[in-house]
Amino acid sequence: MASKEATVYIVDCGSTMGEREHGRTQTNLDWAMEYVWDRITATIATGRKTAMAGIVGLRTDGTRHDLGDEDEYAHITVFQDIGQVLMSHVRRLRNELIVSSTEGGDAISALVVAIQMIAKECKKLKYERKIVLVTDARGPMQADDLADIITKLKEDDIKLVILGVDFDDAEYGFKEEMKDAAKSDNEAILKQLCEDCDGAFGTLAQAVDELGIPRVKSTKPVPSYKGCLTLGNPEEYETAMSINVERYPKTMAASAPSASKYVNRSDMGGATQSTMTMNGDEAPNGSGDGLAAVKNALTYRIEDPDAPGGKRDLDRDELSKGYEYGRTAVHISESDRNVTTYETTPVLDIIGFVDKNQYERYLDMNRANLIIAQRSDEKAGMALSSFIHALYELDSYAVARIVPKENKEPRALLLAPNIEADFECLYDIELPFAEDMRSYKFPPLDRVVTVSGKEIKIHRNLPNDDLQNAMSDFVDSMDLSTFGKDDEGQPTEYMPMDETYMPMLHRIHQVVKHRAVFPDGESPPPYEILTRYSHPPEQLVKQAQPALDRVLEAAKIKKVPPKARGRRGRKEAPKPLSELDVNALLAQDPSRKTKRIDPNNAIAEFKQRIANSEERDALKDACKQLKDIIYDWVKHSVGKVNYAKSVEAIRVMREEMNEIDLPGYYNEIMWELRTKLLAGELGENRGEMWYQIRVNKLGLLKASEADGGVSDEEANKWRAAS
Repeated sequence: MASKEATVYIVDCGSTMGEREHGRTQTNLDWAMEYVWDRITATIATGRKTAMAGIVGLRTDGTRHDLGDEDEYAHITVFQDIGQVLMSHVRRLRNELIVSSTEGGDAISALVVAIQMIAKECKKLKYERKIVLVTDARGPMQADDLADIITKLKEDDIKLVILGVDFDDAEYGFKEEMKDAAKSDNEAILKQLCEDCDGAFGTLAQAVDELGIPRVKSTKPVPSYKGCLTLGNPEEYETAMSINVERYPKTMAASAPSASKYVNRSDMGGATQSTMTMNGDEAPNGSGDGLAAVKNALTYRIEDPDAPGGKRDLDRDELSKGYEYGRTAVHISESDRNVTTYETTPVLDIIGFVDKNQYERYLDMNRANLIIAQRSDEKAGMALSSFIHALYELDSYAVARIVPKENKEPRALLLAPNIEADFECLYDIELPFAEDMRSYKFPPLDRVVTVSGKEIKIHRNLPNDDLQNAMSDFVDSMDLSTFGKDDEGQPTEYMPMDETYMPMLHRIHQVVKHRAVFPDGESPPPYEILTRYSHPPEQLVKQAQPALDRVLEAAKIKKVPPKARGRRGRKEAPKPLSELDVNALLAQDPSRKTKRIDPNNAIAEFKQRIANSEERDALKDACKQLKDIIYDWVKHSVGKVNYAKSVEAIRVMREEMNEIDLPGYYNEIMWELRTKLLAGELGENRGEMWYQIRVNKLGLLKASEADGGVSDEEANKWRAAS
């Protein structure tokens, strides 16, 4: 169970917080609120009622709190009492946490107000208490009662965090030049206060910079198995091994949050945000933003001719389960369900051992877990330690059968020993059954096997020694394991696992938190650390370039020039390797512009005419000739004999006209063909030909396909037969 939390944020709203300093485009207050909003929205995201927060304004125009009207507590306003923070509160606080017109207000007195709020809410109960003060320390400050405040903070176990606008921090490497004397004195007072009560003191710049580092959610360990690790049967043999152990997940895939579906309420308009809870109930103190959660309803129906509408609704209790067998369903009643249940009891039993060097890593399945001795059993700890050391010294793994709960499916596990300076455990990974294996055969990479079975070691598809050596050097030059630098400048891993975060998960969290506070604002750019490893480091790429050049030289890789396009956007005609003049071989004379297309070789000659024509009149004449030939084929077709070649001729005409950006000729012919087919001018019962044109998607050329094409509306009109 998660612990209870009570955090009070004290935000300085004085007039000096409206200034823009050190080249920042934001005011000091807006800059400070980046941190505050991030922490508040992170608390809201948990959805826990026990994660409570309060907001206190320092140096505000008004005064509102429970400590009376004394002057020392003036200009301090409690904007939000300690409680669960909801989105409606955030939107209200956005309008209230603004720069004031006063410089009055004591930060020490604001701490007293926050302590009183925590004492009132938490009493003597077990809470994680925390106060966060964000200020520029440029207001008046009374330090007379600091000793009493320090005592109270320690008695109530309240953690104090003070973040200052442009505070000096030697560890972070920031120092404000020409600092105001009053601010310097106040900064020293606050720093000493944190040191005396074991709090945290820092500059706001560091806190804001660290917002870009995702916070990994800590999970409470929950055992997936708690019982005995056995070797042999302890109930029958005294020599059998039985150790009380617990099994916990070591790794688990983190899933990105999913979006829920909502609907605008009919009685409210113009809403874009909601304070609905995830179960569909309205959140307390909701702002009624006009969205309601969608609830699903499932109805079971069967066909029943006697029921109204021919269908009858069924209750879930009336249903029975069945298994699909071929194309039929095999019914098994609830009373016979135990027939299909494989009865098992919880167990973790070692069934054998395997040499460490004989295990193949590709057999790993599912996530990794760790097994430790039960924490309250010292005897089990000694026994498990002995077993772990035995596996380690023999370079062996154990194979075990696990049933985590009663009647669960048994699984096979591989147990590997792990020994560290102060920790020992068994790591386990699930092993596949025979049904889980997928065996594929691929041709070898180091030789070519001919049809006759002969093996060839030297082949144009195989890398030679020079290429292999060059590639090996290139891989070594791109090594990330020593490219990074540690704090002392020594080589270290460039991409450590604990600094590599899931981009999708944290990007969604970042955008959702920002949109929750600023519903109409632009989404912020992704954090740098999320995109850092999406490409290799530039310096490493530059260092590896000579090795890459050697690979290109050894592999004889040359850049292939892009295919040139011919006139009017047409692709250049491919040239034969023999460099022979195909036109001459086919006895064609390109200079003859009036040559007629032979119906017996219509498609080939049409393509040749298009390739050799320069003027538009010649192109139009070629289309007209092919059109007349298609009409003749269709008109004199016996049944569907000529339909296939007619469709092919239309397809070729469409492709050629699309390639040279002259869709008008083709579209004009297709309108005419459609009219003649539907009117019966090309013979009766030619509906099949019209069907073949549509099913082969030989419609008009649209503007999205070629310049000058028709609109989608006109293309759809052409397809609709009248």
